[in-house]
Amino acid sequence: MNRTDDRPHLTRAHSLELLKQMIRISRFEDKCAELYTQEKIRGFLHLYDGEEAVAVGVIPVLEQRDRVVAAYREHGHALVRGMSMKAALAEMYGKREGCSGGRGGSMHLFDRATNFYGGNAIVGGGLPLAIGLALADRMRGEKRVTACFFGEGAAAEGEFHESMNLAALWSLPVLFVCENNLYAMGTALAISESETDIHAKAACYRLASEAVDGMDVVAVEAAARRAVHAVRETVKPYFLECRTYRFRAHSMFDAQLYRDKAEVEAWRKKGPIVRFQGWLEQNKMIHPEDVARIEAEVAAELAEAVAFAEAGTWEPVEQLTRYTYAETAN
Repeated sequence: MNRTDDRPHLTRAHSLELLKQMIRISRFEDKCAELYTQEKIRGFLHLYDGEEAVAVGVIPVLEQRDRVVAAYREHGHALVRGMSMKAALAEMYGKREGCSGGRGGSMHLFDRATNFYGGNAIVGGGLPLAIGLALADRMRGEKRVTACFFGEGAAAEGEFHESMNLAALWSLPVLFVCENNLYAMGTALAISESETDIHAKAACYRLASEAVDGMDVVAVEAAARRAVHAVRETVKPYFLECRTYRFRAHSMFDAQLYRDKAEVEAWRKKGPIVRFQGWLEQNKMIHPEDVARIEAEVAAELAEAVAFAEAGTWEPVEQLTRYTYAETAN
């Protein structure tokens, strides 16, 4: 990992926090995969392994007043934004104590207290939502940044182009974060897009845009600082393409017949946690006991979350149609 002058100064405390947050996400996703095989978690499950550096590099740069909109691979974003593991896991169990009352599941995590607006199951579905939030803030004179995370597969959707156009046309304070993991479900980017530099598509709409190594948490954080500062100062949108890779299948139902195991293993060797931890150890910024302490803390947090979800309550059968139809007074 090479340092450049535009990167943030890495103190030991900050380095440990970056590493811990990435490990939290990774271990949480490992546990979710385990619970899924035990049929504790059902329905769809899309895991974030390999992409940890993006959420960890971008979200802490935002302020509490800012908004975060994510796609359906959003567990990591929710945890970094401040949602508790308990609330997230209880939601995936379908328990009432979950962040969405057990009604949303893995793809619909939501937390009003942290301005986390999902979790959106439709590809590209969060983009128009981000435009609406930013437009509302502009009309009300509220100075916020709306950060919108989505995969490169969304670039093939109409909402992507409509949202880029409106953001530029109306000068909306949106930070678009494209998590380019090279595969839209089972379709390689080069097969589906004639222009594989996604940030170049945004530039066509006159958005300030750049690409960054999404496997390097320090590079992502530096780019996020530049981007968020630009959005606040200019009150205009900014597009950040983070080039990353997912280590697991698209979802738990995916047989992964579209990519070789050797490719996945090659990417694992340069994963964001391995890369950052190795660099810190090489430069003697952390010690083995630091990593052991982080692992122990995360393991304890996970154990509490599992116990919380297991002890949670189910929605009574007579309540299952609640929120499905509008309630009218007699």
